[in-house]
Amino acid sequence: MAVVLVVNSGSSSFKYQLIEMQGERVLASGLVERIGEEAGRTEHLADGDAFETRAQIRNHTEGFGLMLDAFAEHGPSLDDYAPVAVGHRVVHGGARFFEATEITDLVEINIDDLAVLAPLHNPGALQGIRAARAAFASIPHVAVFDTAFHQSMPAEAYTYALDGATAERHRIRRYGFHGTSHKFVSEAAAAHLGRPLTELKQIVFHLGNGASATAIDGGRSVETSMGFTPLEGLVMGSRTGDLDPAILLHLQRRAQLTTDQLDSLLNEKSGLIGLAGANDMRDLTSRAEAGDARAKLAIDVYTHRLRAYAGAYLAQLGGADVISFTAGVGENVPHIRESALRGLAFAGIRVDPHRNASARRGEITRISSDDSRVAVLVVPTDEEVEIARQTLAVAS
Repeated sequence: MAVVLVVNSGSSSFKYQLIEMQGERVLASGLVERIGEEAGRTEHLADGDAFETRAQIRNHTEGFGLMLDAFAEHGPSLDDYAPVAVGHRVVHGGARFFEATEITDLVEINIDDLAVLAPLHNPGALQGIRAARAAFASIPHVAVFDTAFHQSMPAEAYTYALDGATAERHRIRRYGFHGTSHKFVSEAAAAHLGRPLTELKQIVFHLGNGASATAIDGGRSVETSMGFTPLEGLVMGSRTGDLDPAILLHLQRRAQLTTDQLDSLLNEKSGLIGLAGANDMRDLTSRAEAGDARAKLAIDVYTHRLRAYAGAYLAQLGGADVISFTAGVGENVPHIRESALRGLAFAGIRVDPHRNASARRGEITRISSDDSRVAVLVVPTDEEVEIARQTLAVAS
């Protein structure tokens, strides 16, 4: 029985899951948060029960100690379910990492060097990796990169029309993100349809608070909406998505906004929050139905961008065999799915209203009509299982 521990570390927290791989069954999961603060907190979930502790957690090493204590006290026993490897989510692998990679001291150095491209994510992941390698010193550790799946994009897709020397010096290109989710969903869609992954042209919409779309040809990413950072592309909960870069110059000159103020504006105060003051699609839907013009406009802008990317990716792929929706909004908000594909019947895409409205939570569901040439699916994502799969493949 192979068991994998999956760790997703941030600068002040980490989440974990212990997964039995034969049935891809979660044996336990948990959260360690507020690391470095006076009031730290842990939560451990096992056998349907939740166990919470509160204590000061000075660093990730202490956090891993508390995680091990939780397994020892509340189960399952790591003696009985000893992990054969630890998989780590790392947001940015740059152009160096094309696949899941066993972590060595040199890999740690590279992850640290790439922190300049993901300053909010890679440093926290590295802290978790170092603490986990100390806690589980005798087993392999594997880094699974959000960007790796998109390294199959051709040069014309990942290259920006920026001065070449400047771009090369500062490593500016399209990297793409949410790769583990796009990979998992595209493979799950192919399995559900009973068709070889290598024969399918797919579009996947990962719609959560962060959102991205990917065109996938034969299982390989050929175009994706997020770019140099996770800011580009679709409208998101608090991020702008696509924006004329001259707007930033205008705000610097006319509003005297600093670099930090612009960063906050684009990443924290824009998107749905900027348009309507909320980023929960359920709240926005209720407000729009009650006649709130700001909420309605926010939803219209959001779905307009989705249709634009759907059309662009249909052109890039030369048509599609399957379109999948995943993540919080994609899996749970029928009117967003319908609006995203409205007007695309000319491309063989027809959504069945009843199937769309009655899609079963947590299950792969086909929501396209019988006469639709393109299969439209709702596919629950599971990034932790995908990380565990890739980890086991490297460690085996």
